[in-house]
Amino acid sequence: MIDLYSDTVTQPTPEMRRVMAEAPVGDEQLGEDPSVNRLQDMVAALTGKEAAIFLPSGTMCNLIGIKVHTQPGDRVILERTAHPMTSEAGGAGLVCGVLTVPLDGVRGVFTPEQLEAAAYPGDGVHTPPVTLVCLENTHNRGGGKVWPFETFKAVTDTAHRLGLKVHLDGARLLNAVIASGIPAHVWSASVDTVWIDLSKGLGCPVGAVLAGDRETIQRARRYKQMFGGAMRQAGILAAAGIYALEHHVERLAEDHANAQLLARGLAEIPGIRLNPADVETNIVIFDVRDTGWTADELNQAFMARGVRCSVFGPYLLRAVTHLNVSRADIERAIEIMREVLVGQRSSSSYA
Repeated sequence: MIDLYSDTVTQPTPEMRRVMAEAPVGDEQLGEDPSVNRLQDMVAALTGKEAAIFLPSGTMCNLIGIKVHTQPGDRVILERTAHPMTSEAGGAGLVCGVLTVPLDGVRGVFTPEQLEAAAYPGDGVHTPPVTLVCLENTHNRGGGKVWPFETFKAVTDTAHRLGLKVHLDGARLLNAVIASGIPAHVWSASVDTVWIDLSKGLGCPVGAVLAGDRETIQRARRYKQMFGGAMRQAGILAAAGIYALEHHVERLAEDHANAQLLARGLAEIPGIRLNPADVETNIVIFDVRDTGWTADELNQAFMARGVRCSVFGPYLLRAVTHLNVSRADIERAIEIMREVLVGQRSSSSYA
């Protein structure tokens, strides 16, 4: 199976498995696991923050990131297709007690003017206060969109001028780093908390790391315990993150090249709506409504031939490249997709 479902399907490499097996460990909950401590220090340095905390998942990073910046009844501004809005089971509302204010962005990106209008405080009595803005970079449902840095900075500057905190969902921040050439600490400098996922493009089996100032991360430790995220000898997992940060960051460029190759190939198949210029990182979202198939029907047909995508809507499919998918796999995937839709092998003009 050429598995383009997500970059979360990656398997640990043999060398990553070796360092996991050999990792020095201790009780993480007590702060005594040397591998966890090293990983946290690495991510703090990478993002230019004072401290960081290793968590089981990116969803917990977002949940704690929202919790440390808000009180129940506050409003949080997000783009309408942001991960907490679409993929976290309503946790922000249930656990943090916040109201969400969705903005209509363009591929996940909104403007400082939209933010300022949404954050208008009203009379201060009837209108719940806005205390937090959440951004996502790269933006998953925007097709791996990298925020234009000038817009990103204008939005974060506006938020802080309005007295708001900023939380950055950086699940794929390192994809944004590789695509833009802008270092992680520069992206992170104008936000209050930021996290990176280890189990997506970096290829680890589990985990994410949330970073911020020392006082905020200390409060995050309480919520980590409260939400059931504290672990014991978690260094086995942290060692994978250490290895990935040392060996798997620069290679993200290969995933981006493969995604662009896939996008060009798909754009040549009749009935598929896709602009390859929109593919900046490792995510390709394409519209199949003109093929006569629904997204689910077409994905089932692809899987029967050995390619799996993920269904993102009635007529939207998403394909994500990652370290377990080669250029040859992408070329074969394009052939299979063309054969399913038009019954002929693809030309080589996309290569």
